[in-house]
Amino acid sequence: MEDEFSKTVRAAQIHESAQRHVLEADEHGRQILAARFDLVSLSALKGVFTLAHERGGVIGGRRDMTARLIQRCVVTLEPFEAEIAETAELRFVPASHHAPRGDEDEEDLTPETLEGPDEIPYENDLLDLGAALAEQLALALDPYPRAPGATLPSDAHDDSANPFAALKARLPRDE
Repeated sequence: MEDEFSKTVRAAQIHESAQRHVLEADEHGRQILAARFDLVSLSALKGVFTLAHERGGVIGGRRDMTARLIQRCVVTLEPFEAEIAETAELRFVPASHHAPRGDEDEEDLTPETLEGPDEIPYENDLLDLGAALAEQLALALDPYPRAPGATLPSDAHDDSANPFAALKARLPRDE
């Protein structure tokens, strides 16, 4: 898939001393991302990347992200405002050094192996900070957004779906 929101930086321009790159989505970029992530609207998206060259072409850094958006509540279907503010450690790794995990490696996934910075592959000496910011926004979004205070109506609960309902029906009733 072609990245709709792209802002590239050359890896060769990043040195050992930290460099700060600020990326703020314009109106067009916010509309594209809102449609991509099924948001009612995205009124603000800003990423501040602090990057430094490590070794072997690896660029390490930190990403601070803030966003203001409107999502649709999965309970009431009404739109509601949400804000995201988070920080993450990132590593941009040359694609030739980045080995994607296959299904055969699933047994190697442990909390210890999952810790550490997110690794983002890059090619042709180009880091796509826009694509990285969009990906991080997607990861930060609640997949089941619920407006504050939203609850299911009492008649929406189906007790028959409870696996213990069948056992309860077998119990002798006191008469």
